[in-house]
Amino acid sequence: MRNRPTTRPVRRRSAASRAVLPLLGTLLVSITVLATAGCGTDTDNRSLTVYSGRSEKLVGPIFEEFEAVTGVDLQVRYGSSNDLALALSAEGDKTRADVFLSRSPGPAGYLDDLGMLAPIDAAVLDRVDPDDRSPDGTWVGFAGRARVLVYNIDEVPVAELPASVFDLTGPGYRDMVAIPGSNSSFQDWFTVFRLRNGDGVATKWLDDMVANGARFYPKNRAIVEAVGRGEIRFGLVNHYYNHQEVAANGNAQRSANHGFAEGDDGGLMIIATAAILEQSDDKKTANQLLAHLLSNSQQRYLTDTVFEYPLAIGVEAADTLPPAPVDTVGAVELDDVAAEFTQTISIIEASGVLDQ
Repeated sequence: MRNRPTTRPVRRRSAASRAVLPLLGTLLVSITVLATAGCGTDTDNRSLTVYSGRSEKLVGPIFEEFEAVTGVDLQVRYGSSNDLALALSAEGDKTRADVFLSRSPGPAGYLDDLGMLAPIDAAVLDRVDPDDRSPDGTWVGFAGRARVLVYNIDEVPVAELPASVFDLTGPGYRDMVAIPGSNSSFQDWFTVFRLRNGDGVATKWLDDMVANGARFYPKNRAIVEAVGRGEIRFGLVNHYYNHQEVAANGNAQRSANHGFAEGDDGGLMIIATAAILEQSDDKKTANQLLAHLLSNSQQRYLTDTVFEYPLAIGVEAADTLPPAPVDTVGAVELDDVAAEFTQTISIIEASGVLDQ
């Protein structure tokens, strides 16, 4: 039997928090639109430096629209969320960054723990459910990605799909499962997996996965592509990659997503986050960029085109997406974010999964 900590680090959404709030949503959208559209007169010839852990392919169109509407020039540095967070910590109070986007909450929490993030305006924070932002209001979620098991539909009968992520250590899955061990979303998931089960159980699960022949791939998309062409049967990934591949390839895409049983640790939802650096000289414009991320039009782009779950209140997910998982890796309660972040990476590296 698995031991769980007395304090659950993942907050479960209530039915009320998931409900659409038309009146409040309309009011907040109006405030956001006015703030964004009206900023052209006082932001012309200004610029922001953005460190983005989200790829240019995904968020580039959002940035371009912001520049077109506001006249603000965005200088964007793309890279791994973890690497960018470490770079910002090394730059310290000399950083020129204004905004930090992360694929997951861990890197933002790491910077928050170092005191490098500024409070976000209440009007921006109120665009999302309280569970989708940090308790102290220093980062806000703007899109959600569910963790799923992608599988090859030609080689795996639906009846044989596992109910739990713990099933994957069994002999029936030997040499069949891919893990993106260096990916920040996986690392955030593994952090909460540790906290829910204890380091002993989490470490044993990962060690057992390695012993069972789990294969390392650096990125989620690489796993989905490998599963689609029959190179490997299963992979632990974010849900939206397979939706994108199906949209691009139609019936030629031979993979599908499988959600674990409700409440299983393998099916958490991880949110992408946005934060403003304390050293920013233009926090007003930085807040306008975050408001733009959470505007109805950009949330619709994120769900209709990228196939992520929108987080702004009142914006519904794309029809092709199943209901979002109830457990969210968002506003987790961690005593020491930096320590947990470091411990997760240490366990992953020690397991040898990155060498598989």
